Amino acid sequence: MLLAVDTSTAQMGLALFDGSQVISEYAWRSGHRHTVELAPAVADLLTRCGLTINDVNALGVALGPGSFTSLRVGLAFVKGLALARHIPLIGIPTLNILASAQPVSKLPLAIAIQAGRGRFALGWYKSSRKGWQAQGEARVVTLEALLAEVQSPTVICGEFPAEVRQVISANENARLATPASSVRRPAVLAELAWARWQNGEVDDEASLAPIYLHTAEPIPA
Repeated sequence: MLLAVDTSTAQMGLALFDGSQVISEYAWRSGHRHTVELAPAVADLLTRCGLTINDVNALGVALGPGSFTSLRVGLAFVKGLALARHIPLIGIPTLNILASAQPVSKLPLAIAIQAGRGRFALGWYKSSRKGWQAQGEARVVTLEALLAEVQSPTVICGEFPAEVRQVISANENARLATPASSVRRPAVLAELAWARWQNGEVDDEASLAPIYLHTAEPIPA
């Protein structure tokens, strides 16, 4: 059984996956309460499924980009479990979770999640026989800069409030993903982590670190 934990942003998610079925999945908007909500949510998830932490054989965690504090909460939690229980830990980039859930298309895919102060962590993807493949490194951009890169029909998926979705929709090249398909699914994180675990691609608990994106450009007030 693999437990997946995603605390990348204000949205948190948990999933239990046994390699064949998603046993359970939680996703909720925590705001800034990650520290107090994460451990009780994991305990409740296991209890509702009639399981205990002893049934968890591996851990998957979203690495970011995302909020500095929330990422540290999730990673510290799973690291503690992995070290204490001597079980493998697998980290997955957060943008890959959203990308993997999108239908494969010939159009390019832009994945964005909020990075604070009107900016977004942006990653570009291209479809292949193996699904969506990242094109270059993720980076922090403004909404204006993101849309300036959309020079041809492009699928755009991300955590956008209503006013941002309206601006994106006004771009003739934007093919905006629905709100439902823009929610990070912890079950997708679980599947990605499971596949890596089965291939023997596990991470070192001590050295595994979150993905933080920085920018030297001024941040809007």
